[in-house]
Amino acid sequence: MPESSPTARPWASPAATTMRAAVLSAPGIENLSVRDVPVPRPGPGQVRIRVMAFGLNRSEYHSVTGQAGGMSYPRVLGIEAVGVVDLDPDGAWPPGQQVATMMGGMGRRFDGGYAQYTVVPREQVIPFSSDLPWEVIGSVPETLQTAHGSLTTGLDLRPGQSLLVRGGTSALGLAAAALATEMGCRVYATSRRAEGCELLASRGITPLLDDGSVAPRVREAEPDGVHAALELVGVPTLRDTLAATAVHGTVCFSGMLSDSWTIPDFYPLDWIPNGVRLTTYAGEADDLPAEVLQRVLDRIESGDLDLLPVHSYPLPEIARAHEDMAAGRHVGKLVGLPWA
Repeated sequence: MPESSPTARPWASPAATTMRAAVLSAPGIENLSVRDVPVPRPGPGQVRIRVMAFGLNRSEYHSVTGQAGGMSYPRVLGIEAVGVVDLDPDGAWPPGQQVATMMGGMGRRFDGGYAQYTVVPREQVIPFSSDLPWEVIGSVPETLQTAHGSLTTGLDLRPGQSLLVRGGTSALGLAAAALATEMGCRVYATSRRAEGCELLASRGITPLLDDGSVAPRVREAEPDGVHAALELVGVPTLRDTLAATAVHGTVCFSGMLSDSWTIPDFYPLDWIPNGVRLTTYAGEADDLPAEVLQRVLDRIESGDLDLLPVHSYPLPEIARAHEDMAAGRHVGKLVGLPWA
């Protein structure tokens, strides 16, 4: 049975004292390399996970390009991982329990998920049970956490409402659109490419080719504006997204695909239309309830939910994966497989 199969269940603690990990020694893609490092040992309140897959995120791209704060070097990257519990000194989690972990300083303040093993605080471990391939499981947790939190906490989206997703063919955009469509919402989503619009349409989403001004076309379909809008591109499109939103509607700023972090000379009375609400969302592991993760994995396994296209890379190809992410060569979620 292949090592990447969930049913292989590699539960035993490693006999080896070293593991393979992707380490960033300084900002710059040329400083990201796979090397042998010591297998980490869990301290009080920590759990060691044998990592079977990890999602790649824009956050790690920001780390590689030197845009992220709170970094120290050398650092094993990765703000999320999925795998099985390898060692919990306190016995709270049994060996072999399938788990996800994310955020909390992973990949920045302490070593993260781009490795064969990672050690994390026990409180950011989320259990699940699934027979899906690890690369599919690895595509879900952090993207789901942000999508679910943006739609619930950020937007308070209700069934039957209308939603605009700006940056609709990003992994987060596709996940948010899928969840909103499942709720019975009317979903509009943007892409800068015709092929992206075709993908959105194939998923029952109304596509909008993004030329920087989609508000007039949104209001052709929704004359009063959309009830909610999820801004994933960032500052360059935010003003137009606000203009597409109804009075008492909400725009949630959850992504920065443009890498534009701040608004120069921001004048709220000029930028924000009367009565439109602007908020943000950025969550942690405890913002993704275990039952939500389990429900989504079950629905993917049953074929009732198509969340994301997945593109997987073995650990030695992590630099190429980052180059592909930066260039936008793939639609969907990029996933690393440390044992491939």
